[in-house]
Amino acid sequence: MNHQQTLTAYVSTFIQQLVHGGVTKAVISPGSRSTPLAYLLQDHPMIDCHVNVDERSAAFYALGMAKVSRSPVVLVCTSGTAAANYYPAVVEAHYARIPLIVLTADRPHELREVGAPQAVNQLHLYGQHVKWFADMALPEDRENVLQHVVRTAIKAVAKAKDAPMGPVHLNFPFREPLSPVLGQWETVKRKPVSIVSSKNTLSDEAADYIASQVNEAKKGIIIAGPAAEPSANRALLQLADKTGFPVLADPLSFLRSDLSDRNALIEGYDAFLKDENVKRLLAPDCIIRFGAMPVSKPLLQFIASLEEVPHLLVDQGTDWRDPSSSVTDYIDCDEKSFSEAVSSRLTGQSNSEWLALWKKINETTISEIERHIHDEKDEGAVVGRVLQSLPKNCHVMAGNSMPIRDLDTFWTRFSAPFTLWANRGANGIDGVVSTALGIAAETKEPVYLIIGDLSLFHDLNGLLAAKQHPVNLHIIVLNNNGGGIFSFLPQAEEPLHFETLFGTPPSLDFSHAAKLYSLFYQKLESIEEVQSGLNQLIKEKGVTLTEIQTDRNENVHGHRALWAKVKAAVNGMN
Repeated sequence: MNHQQTLTAYVSTFIQQLVHGGVTKAVISPGSRSTPLAYLLQDHPMIDCHVNVDERSAAFYALGMAKVSRSPVVLVCTSGTAAANYYPAVVEAHYARIPLIVLTADRPHELREVGAPQAVNQLHLYGQHVKWFADMALPEDRENVLQHVVRTAIKAVAKAKDAPMGPVHLNFPFREPLSPVLGQWETVKRKPVSIVSSKNTLSDEAADYIASQVNEAKKGIIIAGPAAEPSANRALLQLADKTGFPVLADPLSFLRSDLSDRNALIEGYDAFLKDENVKRLLAPDCIIRFGAMPVSKPLLQFIASLEEVPHLLVDQGTDWRDPSSSVTDYIDCDEKSFSEAVSSRLTGQSNSEWLALWKKINETTISEIERHIHDEKDEGAVVGRVLQSLPKNCHVMAGNSMPIRDLDTFWTRFSAPFTLWANRGANGIDGVVSTALGIAAETKEPVYLIIGDLSLFHDLNGLLAAKQHPVNLHIIVLNNNGGGIFSFLPQAEEPLHFETLFGTPPSLDFSHAAKLYSLFYQKLESIEEVQSGLNQLIKEKGVTLTEIQTDRNENVHGHRALWAKVKAAVNGMN
């Protein structure tokens, strides 16, 4: 074979094995050195390729697609700093357990570390933030090399999908010329390798041990943290029914959509667990926690304060998510299998008074939150109005900092059900727009992004992808002209330099960004316009931008007033 044929055989063998492993999506950032990968991925009839010219945006876009599909998405870029721009999304994917297969093109070995242009050290570029790294051999057509390519491809898929899921990185050195032969897929006859996987389940001995602890508990709680997928929800709720334990449903648990149907679900805990009297009253004798750590800081502090209380963490893999060091039993098992195995072994009688107490406090809290949403005009009330104006069963992406926290507080059973997404692996504010675009590309349904002005500024480049791959994404920016979350921190009590270092007002008019990217734009001047503004979005197709002006100082006062009202109402219950 000549060089072009060898290059084609090598790369096409790799891609064909990815497809056999279940890969169907790729996000490509254009560049010269990655030409063999880009051309052949685009050429493959079973791979849906998305082109995104900004590498940082591209990586978060792929992250959004993989969030929804729970299947590995391929990322491709050229050599040099292009690969470095993937780093933030790789970090997020690592901590959020999202499967990505990162393919970086590289200079051949003789051009490394000799001053060649666009050549940086890409070996282990992402460090320990990927589950596996391989520096691929230069393309050859020898049988043993192609067999190695097959094994490497299927291992990449398996590593990315194996619990806990996450990103892998393969580095491809290519010599020029770089153009492969296209349209030759029927000639790739190599026998593929299959993946046979299984889930971790409880042994009978382990299930008996756990059930004995739960049977002894009279005042237990179940914490449903951010979950990988909703398939375990029914089994988890059956466990709650069997035990009589309240379920504290994190907004990313996929359970909040069931609030109106399930009496055991509690959503107001972020507000009422700020009160020490309530925390003492609701101290449990057993905790069963599923998945990642919850969004709510008061809930985390509540957990940390419960010393010598059995705390069972059900999570897949051995990267235990336990920052409070309060877990007494780490259980490597999928949520559904755990719930079913333990439920079948429970013999104790549930404590109806315990659940009734949680429900009463929750109902009192939700009444105060609802009153706040309809009577006040701070940012929390705006978020509450937005959530109650959304169409039923839509998708929502929440920015970090204040938006995700306000969703935690103001998403109550009075909102229509929807599916919530957020980047809570590393909790950064970068790449949020691109992630939402990736989610919208995968769902094929309208997505509503609730985001702050600084987060939107960080990822304006991501909007370009919508021109190449049209989706329905409605961006709702809460513009408080700066970093609103810092106003809740002790730093805000020292006004000297606060605005310069923490408030950082960018003073941006986002109508210009909407014009740059040809977006439908509207600015809502008051909270009373939220309903009509959201009704307008339902009629619009494509990407839209709605700007709602809010005030940081008013936001702090409004939130603290709500917490005080909740405290008074709960402590004044009969």
